[in-house]
Amino acid sequence: MGLFDLEKNFAFYGAYHSNPVNILIHMLFVWPLFFTILMLLHFVPMFFLPNFAVFVTLAYSVFYVGMDKKAGSLAALLCFLCLFGASSFANHLGYSLTWKVVLAAQLFGWTAQFLGHGIFEKRAPALLDNLVQAFLMGPYFVLLEALQQFFGYEPYPGFESKVKDMVQAEIKVWQEIKKHKKSS
Repeated sequence: MGLFDLEKNFAFYGAYHSNPVNILIHMLFVWPLFFTILMLLHFVPMFFLPNFAVFVTLAYSVFYVGMDKKAGSLAALLCFLCLFGASSFANHLGYSLTWKVVLAAQLFGWTAQFLGHGIFEKRAPALLDNLVQAFLMGPYFVLLEALQQFFGYEPYPGFESKVKDMVQAEIKVWQEIKKHKKSS
């Protein structure tokens, strides 16, 4: 899968998130998880940038814009807003309180997402199959999902139907593998 292949990345992530309740849970928790991890990374120094949160924000932003200029630019803007908010919040709280807030938010957010997968999706999260891809795509996936759902946005005409077909094909392969494992 090409790093900037929007269709394949979106189909990969979409195959793990086809249940509407699970999608809603992810829409509610993915960006706060990103925000709170930036709070913690604010305290990790880097020799060529102010901190590791800036590096992560830049990396995510480049990745998103590389996949789709319009929605990717919006995602990059959201990443930088998270960076500025997280940095301000972290500075205000200080390290000793920040890590406690981050820990609580991460535990709550991840628990909700795992429950969403277990109860509604009935499939393990994407991060168990491709950790890096799942973490990179998470914030962008929920943003693009919201843009499609609420505004009818498509990176190009026919994107949604093409990806929907790819998602269904991926789910079918997963179901066949699951059925084969049960019969073995």
